[in-house]
Amino acid sequence: MTNSILLYAAAASTFIAGVLHLALIPMFYKLMDITVTTFFLVAGLAQIFWIIPVVKKWGKPWAHIGIGGTAVLIIMYLIAVPGSGYPVHLLDAGIIFFQTLFIILYSIIVGKNKVQDNREKVTR
Repeated sequence: MTNSILLYAAAASTFIAGVLHLALIPMFYKLMDITVTTFFLVAGLAQIFWIIPVVKKWGKPWAHIGIGGTAVLIIMYLIAVPGSGYPVHLLDAGIIFFQTLFIILYSIIVGKNKVQDNREKVTR
């Protein structure tokens, strides 16, 4: 896969995960505490924002923050929902799928860029 396809696929996956996080708010606002609502709002907006560093190629620090932040969201979910005995819903699985896809695709991009950077250093 070319880097541009990977970039747009990674951007799309984080966008979809962000939209799904935001979709939880109106669906369950009567059942959620304000702190949980705020968490989903911030997580969703952060994931949608992350399209910019991906597509604009802001560099390794942004890539590592995006990958790490998404991994933290997944870990928090695993502890809070299935880890606490709550049922896993299809929407939850969709969010986890797109977050995992983002991590995989963006990690591939970072790895390819690292190999390319190393090749350029050797040819100098």
